[in-house]
Amino acid sequence: MYKLKKWNRGDPCTSNWTGVICHKIPNDAYLHVTELELFNMNLSGTLAPEVGLLSQLNKLDFMWNNLTGNIPKEIGNITTLTLITLNGNQLSGSLPDEIGYLQKLNRLQIDQNQISGPIPKSFGNLTSMKHFHMNNNSLSGRIPPELFRLPVLLHLLVDTNNLSGPLPPELAETRSLKILQADNNNFSGSSIPAVYNNIRTLLKLSLRNCSLQGVIPDLSGIPDLGYLDLSWNQLTGSIPTNKLASNVTKIDLSHNFLNGTIPANFSGLPNLQFLSFEANNLSGAVPSTIWSGITFTGNRSLLLDFQNNSLDTIPDAFEPPKAVTLLLSGNRVCDTSNPARAAGLCQPASVNDAPSGHGPQVNLNCAPCPTDRNYEYNPSSPIPCFCAVPLGVGFRLKSPGIADFRSYKEAFEIDSTSVLDLSVYQLYIEQYTWEAGPRLNMHLKLFPNNTNLFTISEVMRLRQLLAGWQITLSDIFGPYELLNFTLGSYGDDFPTVVSSGLNKGALAGILTGTIIAAIAVSVVSTLFIVRRRSKRRTVSRRSCKSVFRQD
Repeated sequence: MYKLKKWNRGDPCTSNWTGVICHKIPNDAYLHVTELELFNMNLSGTLAPEVGLLSQLNKLDFMWNNLTGNIPKEIGNITTLTLITLNGNQLSGSLPDEIGYLQKLNRLQIDQNQISGPIPKSFGNLTSMKHFHMNNNSLSGRIPPELFRLPVLLHLLVDTNNLSGPLPPELAETRSLKILQADNNNFSGSSIPAVYNNIRTLLKLSLRNCSLQGVIPDLSGIPDLGYLDLSWNQLTGSIPTNKLASNVTKIDLSHNFLNGTIPANFSGLPNLQFLSFEANNLSGAVPSTIWSGITFTGNRSLLLDFQNNSLDTIPDAFEPPKAVTLLLSGNRVCDTSNPARAAGLCQPASVNDAPSGHGPQVNLNCAPCPTDRNYEYNPSSPIPCFCAVPLGVGFRLKSPGIADFRSYKEAFEIDSTSVLDLSVYQLYIEQYTWEAGPRLNMHLKLFPNNTNLFTISEVMRLRQLLAGWQITLSDIFGPYELLNFTLGSYGDDFPTVVSSGLNKGALAGILTGTIIAAIAVSVVSTLFIVRRRSKRRTVSRRSCKSVFRQD
């Protein structure tokens, strides 16, 4: 084990590191490392070029830390990489072309950083790539048309950047693309390619606030398009009259320059939750049959926002169900119609994000749980007032294909517990909140199966499934990310694992200038896993608190 110490002037340390190791680390110290998971550990500093020495690394996970500086081009030397997750840091600079050499890479997450410059054309060589998550940065230039060559690409999330130029029509040639999300960019002067109607696999097209011009193309040929957001652009012409896919949940064409009447093709869409034409130049009658074919049970609802147009007539037979919210403020019909009929429809309203919510509450008649551990009552348990110790999970849907979670909550519970091999009552959705994007942030609790405690092996299994991207949710929920995995009372009992091969010196060698605090705690409680290729070793808990910087 190589010891680390504070660098002092005159010490025989590597001189080109701002954070240094005062002992040389041989290259073979890196060779056995296949997984490096250091997510949500409050690490700071920069990724050093020495990260390229991890020649057998499959997974590089530094999500949700405080890393700064550039992504080193030496990452392109690790040809074994299948996953790079650096989202939620403060990384800057441009994306290295060398990442395009990684033929096995299937997931690249750099979202929520400060990365600038273009998306490299070399990314068109990543033939194993499924997930590009590059949103919420400062990327500029065009979306590379070369991406159409990627045969298994599922999700392209590039929203909230500084991208410009025309949308590449070549994306219509992709064979598997399910989500194209490019909101909040500036494609000024360009239109939506009509050939996007040929992306037969597309489930979600979101191009909100992109300065797009021209007409809305006919997208009725996309058989499973479930989510369409073209709001806050400069689109003109009339609304296409062909019916979209029957599974569509959200259609937002608001804040454009559309004219003509509202066509009849929005009726008979059984899964529709949200339809907005707000702030256009539409005229004619308010449609009276959009809600036909929808079964309103439980929390099922429909929001129709037609505010600030020139609609002038309400049909005689007009009785929206109670679950339908219709907004007509700012239309002529509010001035010319029978005041009694229009009064309830013409009050100005602001349409915010869909409702957030909480899970069911515990029966107040239950006696208090024991206090020697973090016992809680599981509100979903079939055994009333049963005390158990849960695991806490921060979980976010990054690009959901729904507008309102309430009517999909049960489906999510069944889906997620099925892939985790749990019973539905073991999952408690304590809270869910819509965030900008829109994204859905959830705090989950996982309870043991009618026992007081999880076994350690079960904790490890659940953690690895969630942190290792080993579960696949239904397409309607889109991609997910793990924000945290909280052990609570299990932390004291968990095996203490430091590094099964990457010593502290080697770690500091790839994290230049880093403050490394308490690396040597539980593999789960710190979410730090490094595996040998052939075997694992556990070592005793140690303190690794060290500061590497010049005096």
